Amino acid sequence: MSDLEWIYGIHAVENALTQQPERVKEVRFQEGRDDKKNQRLVQLCKSNKVRYSVVPRKELDQLFTKNKERAVHQGVVAYTTMNKAGSEADLHTLVAGLEEPPLIIILDGVTDPHNLGACLRSADAAGAHAVVMPKDNSAPLNATVSKVACGAAESMPVYAVTNLARTMKKLQDQGVWIFGTAGEATQTIYEQDLTIPTAIVMGAEGEGMRRLTREQCDYLVKLPMAGVVSSLNVSVATGVCLYEVVRQRAAKSTG
Repeated sequence: MSDLEWIYGIHAVENALTQQPERVKEVRFQEGRDDKKNQRLVQLCKSNKVRYSVVPRKELDQLFTKNKERAVHQGVVAYTTMNKAGSEADLHTLVAGLEEPPLIIILDGVTDPHNLGACLRSADAAGAHAVVMPKDNSAPLNATVSKVACGAAESMPVYAVTNLARTMKKLQDQGVWIFGTAGEATQTIYEQDLTIPTAIVMGAEGEGMRRLTREQCDYLVKLPMAGVVSSLNVSVATGVCLYEVVRQRAAKSTG
């Protein structure tokens, strides 16, 4: 993956200019769009001394012609250094330094960048400490992820590891309990105590967790499904699980 990449969309560009402006090399705006949101981005460029220009829409469209679907760039793109995923060692250092029970999401083979971006957005919103995924067979941190994540791709710590089962074992050695989501589980996530140090494993779209990942979990849990569908989209399920953790921890802190 190249260090520099074009990202697109108002939220993604605004977050880049606000949180890490030193990473932004250039911003391009679409001709004819001069609303308040664009004016704010122009001011951010000026205050952070980031080069910007105004170009025809066709020029912005052409930046993403390699994609199978046309990017909805909302009239603004930025050339920026993409966040890189941390290592396994970085993850364990983070966990060791936490002063509150860890909350970690483990994504086992999520290859759709839209789903990865949505998972990062939910993880950031729920206050998760980290998102962990295998180096292979996972979506890369790219422009699509950044757009869907609405800034969370820049703020949420992401760790790409070589051996997911080994990383899970080391997390357990650090006192983290690992809950794997599986449709055949006998207990729901609502029956578990998630106020303890927690990592939740979300399986790949359609296939679920791999065997070695499943075997490394302390518990298997499911979401109750009352309708005719057998499972939820992985990003939706991630959000549901995360906010059950938030609910339980909030109740404990006030009780």
